[in-house]
Amino acid sequence: MMMMTSKADTPINAENGGVITKKDLVRMFWRSLPMEFSWHYERQMHMGFEFMIGPALKKIYKDDPEGLKEALHRNLEFFNCTAHVSPFIGGITLAMEEINRANDDFDASSINAVKAALMGPLSGIGDSLILGTLRVLAVGIGTSLAVKGNILGPILFFLIFNVPTFILRYVCAIKGYELGANYLEKVQASGLMEKFMLAAAILGVMVIGGMTNELVVAKTALKIGSGKSATQIQSVLDGIMPGLLPLAATGIYYKLLQKKTNVILMIVGTAIFGIICAQFGILAA
Repeated sequence: MMMMTSKADTPINAENGGVITKKDLVRMFWRSLPMEFSWHYERQMHMGFEFMIGPALKKIYKDDPEGLKEALHRNLEFFNCTAHVSPFIGGITLAMEEINRANDDFDASSINAVKAALMGPLSGIGDSLILGTLRVLAVGIGTSLAVKGNILGPILFFLIFNVPTFILRYVCAIKGYELGANYLEKVQASGLMEKFMLAAAILGVMVIGGMTNELVVAKTALKIGSGKSATQIQSVLDGIMPGLLPLAATGIYYKLLQKKTNVILMIVGTAIFGIICAQFGILAA
C-alpha cells in the first residue's frame, strides 16, 4: 500500500537537497512564542533563538553530530530582535545552515554576520509598528471599554494585539526560509557571497553605530577655567566628534567582552564608577 506524503511533509527546497518542510517551520513558529522567557543581559535572547530553531538544526545535521554541535554553538551567539519578527531571521538561518551542510567551502561565519545585520533593522520596524503602534492602539481600545465595566475591553485588547502578531510570526517563519533558500543558494553559486557578506557587515556596523549614539549616554561635567569664561570639555568633545564619549565607552566594553570579562562584574563596576564620577562632578546626568 502506497503511503501518501502531504505537502507539509515535503521539503520546501528539495531540489537543492534541503530537508526543512513546512511542518518544521510551523513548529519553529510555535517555539518562537516563549523567546523572551530566558532574556538576560549578556546575550539577551540567544537561548530563545536556539530553542526556536533547535529541532530543525537537529534535522539538518541528523547524520553529522559534529556539525550539529558546531551549529548549536554558533547559534548561541548574542541575539536580540523584536520577538514577533524573529522567526524571519530564524528561517533565513535555517536556509543558510542547509547550505553550510551541503557545501564544504561555505563560510559558516556568514550565518552570524547575516543575523547581526538583520537584527537592528527588523527591531526598528518591529518595535515601531508592533510595540509602539499596535500595542498602544490595542491598549487604548481595551482600556476605554474596561473602565466602563465592559467585558469586551480585555477581550478586544487580546484579539487586536495577538491576532496580527501571530499571523506575522507565521508569515515571517515561512517567508524567511523561502527567501534564504531561493536567493542565498544562488548567491553562493554565483560567487557573490563575499560581496553579500561585505554588504551585511557594513549594514551591521551602521546599525551598531546608530545604536551606540542613541542608547549609550556618557557626558562629562568637567570645565577648563572658572566662572562664565569656563570652557565645557563636553562642548569641545562634541566639536571634535558628537558622541565621542559613548563611542569610547562602547569600545571599552567591547574589549572587556572579548577578554571574557564577567558581565555581572562589568555591571557592578559600571554602577560604582558612575556613582564615584557623579559625586566628584566628573560625569553629568
